[in-house]
Amino acid sequence: MKYLKLSIPDEGVHLYENIHKKEDYVAGHYHDDYQILYALDGSGKITVDSSIYEFKKDTAVLLVPNSQHSIEAHAKLTVLVLAFSKEKLAVKFSDTLFSDIEAQSTFYDLDPFSASELRQLLRKLLFEQNNSKEPYRNLASPLFLLEMLLIFARINKRTNFSDANEMRSTRIKEYINSHYFENIHAETLASKFGISTRYMNDIFKSYYNVTPMQHLQHVRINRAKSLLIDTDKEIVSICFEVGYETLSTFYRSFKNTVGMSPHKFRTTNYVH
Repeated sequence: MKYLKLSIPDEGVHLYENIHKKEDYVAGHYHDDYQILYALDGSGKITVDSSIYEFKKDTAVLLVPNSQHSIEAHAKLTVLVLAFSKEKLAVKFSDTLFSDIEAQSTFYDLDPFSASELRQLLRKLLFEQNNSKEPYRNLASPLFLLEMLLIFARINKRTNFSDANEMRSTRIKEYINSHYFENIHAETLASKFGISTRYMNDIFKSYYNVTPMQHLQHVRINRAKSLLIDTDKEIVSICFEVGYETLSTFYRSFKNTVGMSPHKFRTTNYVH
């Protein structure tokens, strides 16, 4: 098995393109640094430590150091390769994160939303890498890498699903729970998961008895209730923190859900 040295710049991250023509074969080899291989287009197979996977669009492999791998292209295969060195990174990551991903190399058949997140981060990395005049590129690139590793680490922690709709519904709920403060609309949320708004509402409601937008409102209002009771923050600040653009919309949503205004809720639940 052949050892190949990776060329990694001082910031510790390097993203580049590999193109494999039809029937090309990259013989088994290994590196002493990490790699993320993302199949941008085409098809083939990848062998990782004796396990064989179908390598096609929106699949990825996280290779740990000294992991043996080879690639065979069945059709023209375009792969983005993100090589990084843990020791060289300009931003030091938590050892906990690396302990979650470095036990072994892992193949990922990404769901549409995870693939979309990964693609966007790769675009950001390409922008930083191709713009030498960007003053903070040495910091930005490792931070985008960190986001990618978090995506993989969270995928590793997920439980198995009985069907695709359960997986979609759970991912939608997870997304809302961690992005409730953003400007979320039903149409854009559905498009992130590659489904129609109506289909998203139907499958989500079958599991949680509410639509995604109703769940979003519950999450925002519950967070607002906690802030009203546990902090002295101004109501306008709480409105902003939980994701409402205007105070009037926040008051209306809060009163419709709780049955009283935010101010009355705070005074009613005030503990002397």
